[in-house]
Amino acid sequence: MKKKLLHTPEGVRDNYGRECKRKQAVLEELKHVMALYGYQDIETPAFEFFDIFNSDTGTVSSREMYKFFDRNNNTLVLRPDMTPSIARSVAKYYFDCRYPIRLCYTGNTYRNNLSYHGRLSERTELGAELINDDSPQGDAECIVMMIDCFLAAGLKDFQVEIGQAEFYKGIMDGLDLEDEIKAQIHEYIENKNSLGLEMFLEDLEIADGYREILLEYDDLYGDVSMLAHARELTGDERCLNAIKRLEEVYEVICQYGYEKYISFDLGMVNHFDYYTGIIFSGYTYGTGDAIGKGGRYDNLLNQFGKNAPACGFTILTDDLLSALSRQNIHISLKSYDYSVLVSTDGDQEDAIRLITDFRKSGQKTEWMSMASGENILDYVAFAISQGAQIIYHLEKGEIVIYDDHAKVIKKQGLNEFRREN
Repeated sequence: MKKKLLHTPEGVRDNYGRECKRKQAVLEELKHVMALYGYQDIETPAFEFFDIFNSDTGTVSSREMYKFFDRNNNTLVLRPDMTPSIARSVAKYYFDCRYPIRLCYTGNTYRNNLSYHGRLSERTELGAELINDDSPQGDAECIVMMIDCFLAAGLKDFQVEIGQAEFYKGIMDGLDLEDEIKAQIHEYIENKNSLGLEMFLEDLEIADGYREILLEYDDLYGDVSMLAHARELTGDERCLNAIKRLEEVYEVICQYGYEKYISFDLGMVNHFDYYTGIIFSGYTYGTGDAIGKGGRYDNLLNQFGKNAPACGFTILTDDLLSALSRQNIHISLKSYDYSVLVSTDGDQEDAIRLITDFRKSGQKTEWMSMASGENILDYVAFAISQGAQIIYHLEKGEIVIYDDHAKVIKKQGLNEFRREN
């Protein structure tokens, strides 16, 4: 029983040591990017009332949520998605505000995934939400900021695919078909099963304009020139307005100089039903799915009583870290700038004075007291494994300085070291 308790439940894992430091280092870089854009931190509870994430909201299905009850028999859930929580908070605390609100967050989400999917049930997400802005510039800002986050993390080879929920909804609303049939068409499109869709459409009575675009739906991806082709396939006003919006957003992205990272996919169908306009996903090699997702959700806040447009995105931090590892991208770890090792009790006073000076000057310092009879090189190796860049070995009034390759770079008396530093 004791041995069993050492393991975590399926779908969750421990994050410790160097891996944890890598994660925190990346998060700090991404938070800095969002701060540069003027986004302010917000924290929401890890669990909320079930109705915040129910089917009307358009988030994940009920069976994917971790549900439980409080003492008053209210149904609560561990948040499966950050955006509805942010929307609830904005409706509560910024109800009368009509100016752009920029919020960013870091937190864990929880999904009761099927075990064979191989996905974590607890994931760390970092994201941003832009409220009260319905402009193409707002859409572009979210996309550009996600690109800047990828660049700050160290990625060089990645692509952001942009779609349009309105384009898809314009087609589906134009189909004079039963909901069950539309649901089957949706499944074919989501799975990019063009052959299956073609066979399914053979026996259906569909206006030629909609039939043609459905048959070509899986091919509506590529650079900006694809949008002109999509315009030729449809006369639906809703679809045409969606294409126009994409072109306006792309123009802004070009002004940022980030067009090389952009491609378009009108066949993109996002998992969340609350998206109302532009949707986008960031991809890189080394992962099986998107490492960042976002879009416009102009109706979500209205479900909490505030009529406000919004756009945002989230970065799946664990997947981003996996991509960085598989691409051998170095993450700078500055966890400890110095580490002081004390070999005997007689050096304690000098060690405390030394590490106090280091910390006052803003240098992160760890102090380890070396047990009698131990090998100093073992302590140096451990300090390096924890991220130390310089190790000071203090013994009997003398100090030996090691670098992060365990090489001695200096050796001198403690008094002389203090005078120089």
